[in-house]
Amino acid sequence: MSDSARRFPATLDTSVPNVARMNDYFLGGKDNFAADRRAAEQVLAVAPEIRTMARERQAFFARAVAHLVELGIDQFLVLGAGLPTRRNAHEVAQSRLPGARVVYVADDPVVLSHARALLATNPRTAVVRGDALRPDEVLADPGLRRLIDPAAPVAALIPHALQFTPDEDDPFKSVALLRDSLAPGSHVAIAHVVFDTRPEVAASIVAVYQRALGRSEDTRRTRGQVLRFFDGLDLVDPGLVHLRHWRPDNPLSTRGPDRTWAVGGVGRKPAA
Repeated sequence: MSDSARRFPATLDTSVPNVARMNDYFLGGKDNFAADRRAAEQVLAVAPEIRTMARERQAFFARAVAHLVELGIDQFLVLGAGLPTRRNAHEVAQSRLPGARVVYVADDPVVLSHARALLATNPRTAVVRGDALRPDEVLADPGLRRLIDPAAPVAALIPHALQFTPDEDDPFKSVALLRDSLAPGSHVAIAHVVFDTRPEVAASIVAVYQRALGRSEDTRRTRGQVLRFFDGLDLVDPGLVHLRHWRPDNPLSTRGPDRTWAVGGVGRKPAA
């Protein structure tokens, strides 16, 4: 079987852009198609800093996973996983704690196909099909239950799903349900773009994504609105901040003005 056959399902419609594959293109990956590249270039024409934001998001979650391993967390759940790249959650966690267990949840056929092929020989990882906004169904999945014990602390990572979900679909309720389903001592890590810092590009960015993805929803949120996702959780220091300011490996890297407009934070579920 060819490399491309392993990566891409035969029934995939490559003429429709996809958020996961666009992000892969932003990161310099190869798992994308012409439609994805065209849509991504339209976004970059309006906001070239998107490439930097994609790298900062990746680095934020790598640091978050490393920190959570230090706190004793040994099971991780990635909701709405993207295409595997570098510094994936399982690589970061298992490099520090070989016994760490990681489950990726996705509903995109390319992500599922590629991730399953990549992780087929890793017995402490799994890839399951599921909707990131239906955590009750996800947590009941037998493939997840093989590795994850929801009665013990879990780290749930939500890299992309929330920022593409409109308020009409009530993503706040989904995160609250996730929080209530996890054991005390669990953590939830979220990254989300915020448009109050760059209002001049907000409408243009939304229009590009709506046109490229064939959607009409407006998912713009402010930092204050993103903070609502952490209701009922104790924010881990330094709180909800620009991605590069969250526990940087090198404090010198945070010098200078923030030219990107995405924030990230980690919340801990307190004892009942």
